[in-house]
Amino acid sequence: MAWIYLLIAGGLEVAWAAGLKKLGQAPSWTLGALTLVTMAAGLLALYAAMARLPLGIAYPIWTGIGSVGSVLVSVILFNQTLSWSGIAGLVLLIAGMVLLGADAS
Repeated sequence: MAWIYLLIAGGLEVAWAAGLKKLGQAPSWTLGALTLVTMAAGLLALYAAMARLPLGIAYPIWTGIGSVGSVLVSVILFNQTLSWSGIAGLVLLIAGMVLLGADAS
C-alpha cells in the first residue's frame, strides 16, 4: 500500500505544479484553491508512504515522479520542446527511480 500512496503523492505533485503554472498564466481563486488542496493531499499521501518506506527511497522517488511528470505535462499542455539531452535526462531519472525502488525490496 505504501507504493500506491507514493504514486498518488507523485501524481498530486505533478497536478499542483501544473496548477501553479496555470495560475501564473491566468490567476483564478478556484484554481488557486484547487492547487492548495492538491498540495495538501499530496503531502498527506507522501506522509502515508513514508510511514512504511525509508526516507532515502520514498522522497527521491516522489520528487522523481514529480520531475518526470511535470516535464511530460509541460510538453503536452504547455508546448515545451525537449532536446535529445532532455530526453536522456528523463530516461536517467526514470532509471534512477527504478533502481532505488529495487533497493527497497
